[in-house]
Amino acid sequence: MKVSSLIGDRFKERPANCQVESHALMVRGGYIKNVANGIFSQFPPMKRIAQKIENIIRDEMDKIGGQEVLFPVALPGSLWEESGRYESVGSELLRFTDRTGSKMVLGMTHEEAAVQLVRDYANSYAKYPFMIYQIQTKFRDEARPRAGLIRVREFTMKDAYSFHTSQEDLEAYYDKCLKAYSRIFARCGIPQVAIVASDSGMMGGSVSHEYMLLTPAGEDSIAVCPECGYSANVEATPCIIENENKLPKADLEMVETPGTGTIEALCEFLDIPAENTAKAVVYQRNEDDSFIVAFIRGDLDVNETKLTAAAGCDIHPAEVVDDSVLTAGFIGPVGINEKVTVLFDHSLKDIDFLVTGANKVDYHYKGFNVDRDCDNPEYVDIAKVSDGGICPECGKHSIEIKRGIEVGNIFQLGTKYSEAMDFKYTDENGEEQYPIMGCYGIGVERMAASICEVSHDDWGPIWPITIAPWQVHLCCLRSDDAESKAKADEIYEALQKEGIEVIYDDRDVRPGAMFADADLIGVPVRVVVSPRNLEENAVEISTRDKQIDKEKVPVDSAIDEVKKAIEMLTNQIYEKVETEE
Repeated sequence: MKVSSLIGDRFKERPANCQVESHALMVRGGYIKNVANGIFSQFPPMKRIAQKIENIIRDEMDKIGGQEVLFPVALPGSLWEESGRYESVGSELLRFTDRTGSKMVLGMTHEEAAVQLVRDYANSYAKYPFMIYQIQTKFRDEARPRAGLIRVREFTMKDAYSFHTSQEDLEAYYDKCLKAYSRIFARCGIPQVAIVASDSGMMGGSVSHEYMLLTPAGEDSIAVCPECGYSANVEATPCIIENENKLPKADLEMVETPGTGTIEALCEFLDIPAENTAKAVVYQRNEDDSFIVAFIRGDLDVNETKLTAAAGCDIHPAEVVDDSVLTAGFIGPVGINEKVTVLFDHSLKDIDFLVTGANKVDYHYKGFNVDRDCDNPEYVDIAKVSDGGICPECGKHSIEIKRGIEVGNIFQLGTKYSEAMDFKYTDENGEEQYPIMGCYGIGVERMAASICEVSHDDWGPIWPITIAPWQVHLCCLRSDDAESKAKADEIYEALQKEGIEVIYDDRDVRPGAMFADADLIGVPVRVVVSPRNLEENAVEISTRDKQIDKEKVPVDSAIDEVKKAIEMLTNQIYEKVETEE
């Protein structure tokens, strides 16, 4: 490929409305173009990177027995009705009707399609286990697309589905996938990806893990323990509380507390620590707007994902109006309306003295004790873990909250979909059973953007050799000089004959502009041909990461030196790839 023929422009100025570096660099470097909110077209460099990531994924999936298939993007709504997700999934699922009036959806994930594909085939235990996967376009009607390719509406994903006749077999295969994913990320140049326990969300299942690339640009919060190596999404991290009874037990007493509708105002008015207050956080069920009140220690915050799981339904922050069954700012569990669902966070357990709302404007209860003053209180873990929290593994106050980008996820789905869609097989005893499923996903473009996010400098991306759009960037600094042009053309042809992927800048532009474009394209190895170097019968070789920095080599040795640089960069990648067992 010659830069003079490469479609897409590169420019110096940072584009407006780019929240993260990967987005800005991919726009500036001619990788992507915005089509609509959260929807992008790809120029050749991005397409080549995506294809290389896909090929690495495909290779690793094939190695663990995966069989590639392809599901439709547009699916009948009836399939999603079978699983129950047509109604339960929110507006992220794009629903429409075709010309016959039939309900349709655009696939945001393909569990239903996977079951539909194999449920007639896999009717006997003798056909298990097996795994199918696809690399396919998906559409998720994301409410707030952001950060370029990191959170989009249309994207390419590798999603795989395994089918088993026992939980033990699923767990064994799950471990194989877990290790294969680590190899994929290492081969793509990000071996530092952390495996964290996660919440299964709408996917269902009992066990799930996310692969997180830690970076300040990440949109997910990860709890990590540097002491023991524990890591998990904050939504799946238990919030362990050590309560100190700062105030002694007392009788329940209603007291007037004018103008104390916030925890801060209440603590100042009564001169008590926030740890001795029971804060009410109010949500409503999506299905009927009925109220759920979560009581939590006043210095803590509710984790909405945990609360959703505890409530067993989708929820949204409540709007408490004047004629509501609740008294905003003064809500408490004693005497609360019986139509309200009440949950207590573990942080309130074993505290002798609490102050909580009295369900009356300008009044609170002092001396509140959950176990004494409430019938059969239900304690759940709904608190958000924070820096300095207690690690659930080693028990130290060592939790640190980091930001990360989710680049992959795996789930043990169990029989959630096989039961819902009446998918059965006959076991060795002639009995009908439901297959046990696993699910494994990787977003292709998101991985590319994530790699760019952690591998760039002020001038552009620094692509790992295994996924770079080209391996070598050949620059002819004086294409108007006959000798330079002839030698650059000769090297270009020789590199191609060696099977080396090369992009050749043959334009008549200033060196500064040529090098700026080369930095934005981010190719790992650069070869510079110029009249000055040729006077010494040499060319200049460097690597984008500066391991080799403007090294002059004889023209006759140029191809061999380029091959050595490629080999060095490739070996550095594969040294960090764990071998298969």
